[in-house]
Amino acid sequence: MKIAVIGLGYVGLSNAVLLAQHNEVVGVDILQERVDLLNSRKSSIVDKELSEFLKTKKLNLSATTDIGPAVVGAEYVIISTPTNYDEKKNQFDTATVEKVIQEVIIVEPNASMIVKSTIPVGFIDSMRQRFNTDAVIFSPEFLREGSALYDNLYPSRIIVGDKSERAEIFANLLRFGALKKD
Repeated sequence: MKIAVIGLGYVGLSNAVLLAQHNEVVGVDILQERVDLLNSRKSSIVDKELSEFLKTKKLNLSATTDIGPAVVGAEYVIISTPTNYDEKKNQFDTATVEKVIQEVIIVEPNASMIVKSTIPVGFIDSMRQRFNTDAVIFSPEFLREGSALYDNLYPSRIIVGDKSERAEIFANLLRFGALKKD
């Protein structure tokens, strides 16, 4: 299965590596340096397990700065772009997530989009209404800096905020990549 991961920080990179064990994964980032490092099988963040997996494991993983080709043919698109809190506006800046949703709908309208960024309550419902789609789903992260891949390999829980078949399939993709089986 082809999966695109948009945003290669802690959340995106650890999910990309986790899923690339059993799927074709294309990571996308705006920073060429991150893309080059990942294509050289090096981590752009300090994380022991990420560095080890990239160096030693067989992963079906590539990276690019071009979102278009990355999402073409993808069944799932994980959106893990920054949503920094704007203290002046007293809200999260979700502009990058919104832009990615819009681009994915244009390029690959059949893809399921999994938002793994910090978002305000009601954001997913508003995106579903705005873009007239039910293919946008929230899946929160429970990761620590420096051990993001470890936390994905040994999750305490997997939460996908939808009851659809596509959500169940995604949860099973995460579970299948995990080393913790219970």
